[in-house]
Amino acid sequence: MRVVFFGTPEFAVPSLARLLAEPDLAVVGVVTQPDQRRGRGSQVEASPVKQLGLQAGCPILQPQRLNRDQASLKSLAEFQADVFVVVAYGQILSQALLALPRWGCINGHGSLLPAYRGAAPIQRCIVDGQTLTGMTIMQMDRGMDTGAMLLKSSFPIGLLDNFVDVAEALAHQCADLLVATLAGLEAQTLVPEPQDGALASYAPLIQKEEYGLDWSRPAIALHNQIRGLYPHCVTSLRGQPLKIMATAPLLQPYWQALPPELAALEPWVASLESTAPAGTLVGLLKGHGPVVQTGHGYLLLRQVKPSGKQVQRGADFLNGSHLRLGERMGIA
Repeated sequence: MRVVFFGTPEFAVPSLARLLAEPDLAVVGVVTQPDQRRGRGSQVEASPVKQLGLQAGCPILQPQRLNRDQASLKSLAEFQADVFVVVAYGQILSQALLALPRWGCINGHGSLLPAYRGAAPIQRCIVDGQTLTGMTIMQMDRGMDTGAMLLKSSFPIGLLDNFVDVAEALAHQCADLLVATLAGLEAQTLVPEPQDGALASYAPLIQKEEYGLDWSRPAIALHNQIRGLYPHCVTSLRGQPLKIMATAPLLQPYWQALPPELAALEPWVASLESTAPAGTLVGLLKGHGPVVQTGHGYLLLRQVKPSGKQVQRGADFLNGSHLRLGERMGIA
């Protein structure tokens, strides 16, 4: 089976690697986004998918605007692909491209469709506090993740799982599902399942202003925001920005979902009778870290990144910064 793979970020790499390793598949081309400046030095870097494609000796296409790039469109037609496989590519395919392969185009989407259609399904799912997500392989059409579903797999989200944890697991699920989907397409054993649009929800791109933490919100909402938008959420302390990397909500009904060393803090929380304003440090727990008053409940800061410094455990930040009870976090 002749396959052209469309993808860009690290999330798509396990899928491409798996397709390259399959003896019954031939990845005849790779389409990815143009090289970009990345990192502190603003060095021009190839996408993770391009790097793997080059290692495998695949022809690489990097059009700025795929649907308007005549040279790329000509190359895609010349590949004579049986199927296009799309995983986190970053551009919309035109109807002409969708119709080009013999078996059409399939897409690996990081949600249990029709929930969380759109560009940021994993982040939005975690921010919303969902406890279950998964991968869906679907047939592509002109809509935004509206095509008929071919295969699905689910993944439970733990209370302390963040975006990177979930994305890594789903990336490997996607690779497995794609191989099974391509085999099913060839054997003509798959029955496409139309999506129920009435059950659809959407996951738009994350905006920078969503990274700021408002301590008047409930502890669980802040916790989900921090882990869903990891590693970007930020507050301020002593007039300086402070990234909050990992937290734990210290309130019912979450004690049983926490590891034993954190669940052991329940009696301490039960004895705490704080009327402090939201954002106030109400606990300085040796071996654990600072505890912040929120609009409802308390939030333990398990990992932080002060401005200009490396990521630190909450306990180390507590020791090194000489924090005081009553200090307040600002709204970033």
